Amino acid sequence: MPSRSNDPVAQVLQRAAAGILDAVVAVAAANPVVLIDGRAGAGKSTLARIVAANWPLAGRPQLIALDSLYPGWDGLDAGVERALHDILRPHARGLLSTWRRWDWEQETEAEASAVTPALGVILEGCGALNPATARIADVRVWVESPEAPRKRRAFERDGDGFRPHWDRWAVQEQRHIDRDDPRALADITITVP
Repeated sequence: MPSRSNDPVAQVLQRAAAGILDAVVAVAAANPVVLIDGRAGAGKSTLARIVAANWPLAGRPQLIALDSLYPGWDGLDAGVERALHDILRPHARGLLSTWRRWDWEQETEAEASAVTPALGVILEGCGALNPATARIADVRVWVESPEAPRKRRAFERDGDGFRPHWDRWAVQEQRHIDRDDPRALADITITVP
């Protein structure tokens, strides 16, 4: 999976994805759980998509973004708790489960999606890696990046929708980092320029 891009971010993410895929194979399970955590704009979603697109096991992994679970701009912890309760714990027990997408425009829960225990799960988003989730994950990833490029990437991706909420979201991210120390829980740490 060599990168043909001259973009240093793309190159780092391609190399990181290769390492994650090697770790997935090393787990020797048909349905491993991969957690990808990091602050806004660090590259988590792009990395998760690369890993999903190159999944080395039979069946497609279930790629779930915590952005789909956070109940609004003050909901980092609540979204992670929903992921743990509705996705990760049932998957670990071999149970079929469902989770409901958060509709950001309507500010309410929307359609439900099923999670089958027969397939792997990639859960990405800030807060994904904490002591409770780490215990039931197979591959734990922390993505870091300096604030200025993260902010630029986040605003390029989300535009003015994110701009007024950056500081309020950053407070929740920092609380998660201080409380849960996701970097210390990670098997793989990636630094994105």
